[in-house]
Order: sequence, then C-alpha cells, then structure tokens
Amino acid sequence: MAVPVNIGELLQSEIIEDTVDKDEGVCILGIFGKSAMQPGSFKDSLINTLADKHVFSFFGSDDTDSSCGGTSIHAYYNQENRVLYLVLTSVFDNRQLIRACESLTAGLGHAEAHEFWKTAEKDHCLQLLYLFSLCHVLLLVHPTCSFDVTYDKMFRALDALRQKALPLLRAAIKDSPVSKEWKLNCRPCPPRLLFVFQMNGALRVASSGTAGNGTDGSGGDKPKKHSPRRRLQHALEDQIYRIFRKSRVLTNQSSNCLFTVPANQAFVYVVPGPDEDPIGSLLGHLRSNCVLRESEGGTPVPRQRRYQQMRHSNRQPSFNVESSLSSGGQLVDCTLKEFLWQHVDLVLTKKGFDDSVGRNPQPSHFELPTYSKWVHVAHRLYQVMIENGEDDAAEISLKVQGQLKVLEGFLDADAKFSENRCQKALPVAHSAYQSNLPHNYTTTVHKNQLAQALRVYSQHARGVAFQRYALQLHEDCYKFWSNGHQLCEERSLTDQHCVHKFHLLPKSGEKPEMDHNPPILYHNSRGRSTSSCNCGRKQSPREDPFDIQAANYDFYQMLEEKCCGKLERINFPVFQASTPDPAPASDEVPRPGEVPPSGEADRLKEKETSTHTPGDSTSLSLALSLGQSTDSLGTYGDGAEGQEKRPSLVDRQPSTVEYLPGMLHSGCPKGLLPKFSSWSLVKLGPAKAYNSLSGLEQPGFLPGSAFLLPWDVVIRSRSEEDVGSLEPLDGGPTSWPAPNKASIGKRGSAGGIGRGRRRDDVARAFVGFEYEDSRGRRFLSSGPDKVVKVLGQGGPKEPATRCLNSDMPIYIPSPAQGRGIKPHYAQLARLFIVVPDAPLEIVLNPQVQPGPPPCPIFHPEQPEVVLPPDGLWVLRFPYAYVTDRGPCYPPKENQPLANFRVLRGILHANTTSSTPQ
Repeated sequence: MAVPVNIGELLQSEIIEDTVDKDEGVCILGIFGKSAMQPGSFKDSLINTLADKHVFSFFGSDDTDSSCGGTSIHAYYNQENRVLYLVLTSVFDNRQLIRACESLTAGLGHAEAHEFWKTAEKDHCLQLLYLFSLCHVLLLVHPTCSFDVTYDKMFRALDALRQKALPLLRAAIKDSPVSKEWKLNCRPCPPRLLFVFQMNGALRVASSGTAGNGTDGSGGDKPKKHSPRRRLQHALEDQIYRIFRKSRVLTNQSSNCLFTVPANQAFVYVVPGPDEDPIGSLLGHLRSNCVLRESEGGTPVPRQRRYQQMRHSNRQPSFNVESSLSSGGQLVDCTLKEFLWQHVDLVLTKKGFDDSVGRNPQPSHFELPTYSKWVHVAHRLYQVMIENGEDDAAEISLKVQGQLKVLEGFLDADAKFSENRCQKALPVAHSAYQSNLPHNYTTTVHKNQLAQALRVYSQHARGVAFQRYALQLHEDCYKFWSNGHQLCEERSLTDQHCVHKFHLLPKSGEKPEMDHNPPILYHNSRGRSTSSCNCGRKQSPREDPFDIQAANYDFYQMLEEKCCGKLERINFPVFQASTPDPAPASDEVPRPGEVPPSGEADRLKEKETSTHTPGDSTSLSLALSLGQSTDSLGTYGDGAEGQEKRPSLVDRQPSTVEYLPGMLHSGCPKGLLPKFSSWSLVKLGPAKAYNSLSGLEQPGFLPGSAFLLPWDVVIRSRSEEDVGSLEPLDGGPTSWPAPNKASIGKRGSAGGIGRGRRRDDVARAFVGFEYEDSRGRRFLSSGPDKVVKVLGQGGPKEPATRCLNSDMPIYIPSPAQGRGIKPHYAQLARLFIVVPDAPLEIVLNPQVQPGPPPCPIFHPEQPEVVLPPDGLWVLRFPYAYVTDRGPCYPPKENQPLANFRVLRGILHANTTSSTPQ
C-alpha cells in the first residue's frame, strides 16, 4: 500500500500479497492522541519515521481528512515489516478542531454547542474502542511532556462501555475464522499501551551535558548515570502506572483490563524538542544535506534514497542514537523506532505479552492473525460500531449506540454537575410556585407564579441542563395547575371571575353534578347585588349574571310575577320565528351598508360637534337601528330639522329565520332582532300618580333624592312673534328673547311660568334619571355630577333642562361609599317621565354608549317611542351591555366615567293639534 486510506476503503479493497507472506501474521499498531497547534500532524510524522518512507505529507492532505472535521481512522499497511498502522484523527487534532468550529452556526446556544462537542467526543470514544478491539499495540501521542489525567477518566469510560457492549460484539464476530479466545474476548489480545510525549521546550539540555542534572556545570558533584530525558521518562512511567493502579484501570490480571503496560520494559518515550534557534537548525540541516550530495559526486539519487537522506538529516537532533558514552558517562538513549520495535517484535514472533502481576498471574490469550482473518473481523466490527450495516448488523449497531449512555457519567462532568445542580433547584422552584397559592386560580396567577418560580430556579441552576430542566419546571407547574387547581376562566358581565374550578356547563335538561370529572356546574362568582324590578316598586337580591339573558331578562321576568306584571307597557319588537329551529345570525362577513365599529368614533364626533337641542330635529330613523351608515341618514348628523323618515326602511320586515344573538346596537346587521328585549317601558299610572311634594314613593331611595325634576314645555304661543307650534324645551337657543325686548318672565330661566304667558300655554312634565348601586340604594340625579337633594317641602327648584341637554353618565360614584378603598359606583337604571294631560307628544329616543370609542351605540329595538299623554312612564335600562365581541365591562379605577354615557337628546317634545282625551 503506497498511500494511507480510510479504514472503510481498506476493508473493502483487496491487497495483493506474496504467496510466501500470505500465511504470516500481521501486527496491528494503533496511534491516537492529541496534537499541538502546528502545521503538520505529529502522528503522521511518526508513521513516516517508523516506516522510513514519505507516507504522510508534512502539512497534511485534505483527501485524507474527514469532510466535516469529525472522527476518522486512516490505515497504512507496510508489507515489508508486516505492520498495519491505524491512525485515529478526531477533534483533538488541530485540523479537525478548526473544521468543527467552522461548521458551528453563529447563533448556536450554549446547550446546543455543548451537545455538539459531546457528540464528537462520544464518536471519538467509540472509534477508540474499535482500535482497542483490533490492535496489538497502541501508541498514545501527547504534545507536551506531562501526563493528561483526563485519559484516566476516558479509559474508565471505555472499559465500562466495553463490558456493556461485549455481548453485542460477540454476536457480531461469532462466525469469524478466529480462535475461541478471540471470539470470547472480542480482541486478539489485551493490547499494550505505549506513550510518546513531546518535549515542547519544557526541558533544555546544555551543550556541556551537565545542565539539568542538578549541577550548574562548575560543581564537583558526581554525574548522573541517565540523561535528563531518560530520567523524565522513568518519572512519567511511575506516575502513569500509579494513577492507573489507583483508579483500577490496571489490575493484576491483564486479561480483565482494557489495556496493559509492560512491567519490565519501557512504555514511555519522550521526543526531544527542537533547538532554541530555528534558523540555525535549518541552516545545519541544509549544510548536512549539501555534504551528503557532494559525497555522492553528482550521481542521480532515486526518490526513495533522496527521502532517506532527508530523513537522516532531519532526525539528527531528535532520533539519532547518541554516542556510546557521553562526556559525563551517561547511558545511550534509544531512538523512537528502537523503543517501539522491542514491543512489535514480541507480536511478530508470537511471544505475546505477559503483563499480569501478582502472586498467581494468569496468562492472557494472544493471537497473531493473518491479514485476511483480521480484515474479516475488522469489517464485522466496523459495521456494528462505526457504520450502520444491514440486516443483523443494523440491529446490533442500534443496541451498541444505545450503550453510549454509559459514557455520559464518565466523560461529561459538566453535564453531570449541571444535572445535579438543576435537580436540587427544582424542588426550591416548585416551593416558590406553590407559595401563597389559593386552591383554585386563574391563568394570570399561574403565569405570575411560574415567572416567580423561574426566577428562583435561575438563581440556583447552572450549566447545560438549565434549559431542559426549565422546560420540566414548566410542565410540572402546568400539571399541578391543571390537576384540580385550575379555576374557571369565565368572567361575569360585571368583570368578576367564576369561583368554581374548571367545569362544564349543564346542557338543556341536565342537572348539576359535582362528582363528575370535570364537574357540571353553572357559573357563580359569589357576587350578589340588590336590584329593583322594571317599575322600581320591588327590590330583590340577584346573582352576578354571566349571560345577557340572565342579566337583562330573566331576573326582571321573575319579579314581574310579583309586582309589575299587570301594568300597561309598550312592548319592543323581538324576533318572531317562522321555522321550528331558528339559527343565530353569523356576523363574520360585513353586510352592505353596515357601519364598521371603527367608524363609530367619527360618527360620535360629528354628533358632538352639532349644536342641536332635543327639539332641533326629529327622532332617529329606523336606518340607524338597522345598521345604516350616516350617509343614509341624510343631514341627521348635522342636526337638520324636518328630516323625513324613509318609508322603505320603516316598513322593512325583520328576518324570521335568523335572530340576533346579542343586543341591538349601531354595528349590528340590518333586518335582525333579538329573541328578547333588554329594555322595558311600563306605565305606573296617570300623571297625577306622581306627587311633586312627596316624590316617588318607592323603596331604596336615599332621603331627599326621590324627586323628579320639572320640565316646562311651551305648547301654544299668544302672539304671532312667538315661535310656532313646535317649541323646544326651555334653555334652547330659539326660546331666547329678541334684542331690545323684555324677557318672557322672571322665572323663565328656572322653568317657571312667566307673567306674560297664560297658564294654558305651558305644560309641565317631570323627568328623573335614577341611579342604583349594588346594595340597592337609589337616588335621582339633576346633572352629570349632581345628586338631587331636597330638604323640606316643595320639591327640587332646578329644571330638567340640564339633564336633557347634556350627556348623562352611566356610572357615577355612589354617595354612600363603603369603608373600602375601591370606589363604589352606581349605575343608571331607570328614566322616569311624567307626561302631562296636554296636547303634547313626548318622544323617547334613548342611545347609550357604554364605553370609549369605538364602542357602538346601544338602543332599543324601536329607536323612537312616542309616549301617550297623561302617564307616569318608566324606562328601565339594561343591566349589562354586550356586543358580539364580548361584554362592555364597568369602568376601572383609571378610566374616566365620561366615556360611559347616555347621549343627549333622549327626550324631546312635539305639540299636537288635537286635544288629548
């Protein structure tokens, strides 16, 4: 074989041998170790020296290196000496290390990079075990003259791996043409391990030969028998043998060991380092080369001879045999080839190694195979240990790969430390997660506790296992939470969590069942409040609602049977099904003419900038309730008067197949109605049922706050200069006197009847915005920020114009605050209207925006309702406002209450030509 090849190619190729040498044995010599950061490989130069041929290039060859910087074995068979050299290269060599670093990506994490290097180290160990299973002699090469104690750990790992994989290797070579001992032990003999160290400038020998032996060259001490290099070799032998014996890598019986070392032969060789002056050394080599060429007298030198001349000149400072006796009387130092060949001769002469020690040493087996037999065994082990073979070899190979876990505890000390450290940090992190936890809690609490647990974990955990155990902490905390500690995530319409653990809702006709897993229960936040019925005459406690029907319909229907079921009312239109199984409407695709939610803000700004009063325009057309855009409303946004209703829209019939699943608002598709109305409009009695001196006689009102505000409406004027039949309420711009003319009356600003106006020109109505808090305490408001407070007799003095001409808030702070820090809000619940017995029509047009833009505007199913005269009417507002995107929750502490409002213009009056009945 002229050039070295990969071990895989060698096993598949055929080498032509002489007939005489075909039956002779072959010595297998393996070389492994580490290399220094230098251009060439020291292991390659050793092969050149031992074979006395130019086998490996000095600077290495890309053809002989692995493609991706991994582990590989190159073989060179020297037929003359009957020695097969196996050279193991891995990431411990500089060229492969550089290639492995280049293959790493830039964004690779610490754990991934650690896994990459440990995988490369495991591959190196597996191929090293392959060498230990095939070689007679192994040569460990190290770039310094000190022993690397990490080899002790690696050899113990290899020994453990070999014992685990031994049954698998036996099955792989059971049909090979070798002896029973080889099949039993899976190796030709216990290999002998030799060590070759480089001086690397650590030990310098003076030219006089006296330095380095304890004297300074001028003393009279007796010179040493051995050279400093020889003494270093002996010291290293003692140190290595003592370390391996202490760790039980070497025992008395060599047949049980991974390798052996000779008891009475040298097994350590130190290669001297180069001279201190590299230029002088090169000039000396050139001079010796020129002398050799001149002595040959111009005869052409063959290539092999020329290489031997170069080797002769190059090895003078390192491997040349010293003079028989130096000036100090030291013994001769042998060359590397002489050092190694004394062990190779024992193999080739079939004497074997007898390295067992103790009182009763057991002879170890030894076999010198022929090249063909060795190739057969090597090929079977190669399929099992290095590459994935076929059929039976593939199955055995997978089992061998599974045994590589044995290496983790020996080789990966960092990972083992990290594992132990992270395992100790996990219970501490679990305790941090479970500290101060309720029995059931929500996702937000789970995430907060998990973040706290991860902070505690990161304070204690270290190393490459950090991420893996952090994921385990995630899983453990999630399992703890989901195993009976998960709280129901449903929130009520008042923004309170359900107190039950994760559960299912009962189906129609199904009863709640606590023992079911998960339990079947209704939602419950344990929140209770006190509310009044539709008319306000009866109060009852109510549970915190979780759906719109329970909030705006079921509770009031229950109280109607006890209180206001027989009262006169105006029913709002609801869905009337024409099919047995109506379906809820799907609002995924916007319909033509639908107002998108994002357009509500511009629409509200346009309405706010208009200066109309409740009497400036007629009521909203049905187009707004059916989701038409502002373009279809004409000049309604500008407050124009006399806008006529479109008969085509008013007469439009709603759908009888699909119903609106939520409440009706400005963003809903047109032509849809809900199955029930969230509003209520009932009549308590005639207008005289309200006594302005005593106020409303209903339960729950705070003292002095149950009085409605007076509202004087002009129904007929005495002079032609006055306005016509349509009169706005007092305080509007059209009711102001003309310049240079007297006011109508002294009490005109207060809503009273002036002296110059007859009593039948003005009709007095009463209006009251009622607020109710969760404890059932009720009061009327005279403005956005003022509560009605009447002391004594006579009723309130301020008129209702301020309430009617401004946006009234839905939520205001309750005047009876509790002791808690959190503010207590009262919600707009009802609107009381006393319509006098006069030729007058009062139009009701409620529009509620329960949140900041782009929150839609809610209104009843009939946007404008004309209240008949002579009646005390009560409009009950919805308890909760819900859109298709979810409920509109009550305001938080940091939200301004002005964003939750009832738009102005909820009432305006029209005079009638006919006399009321």
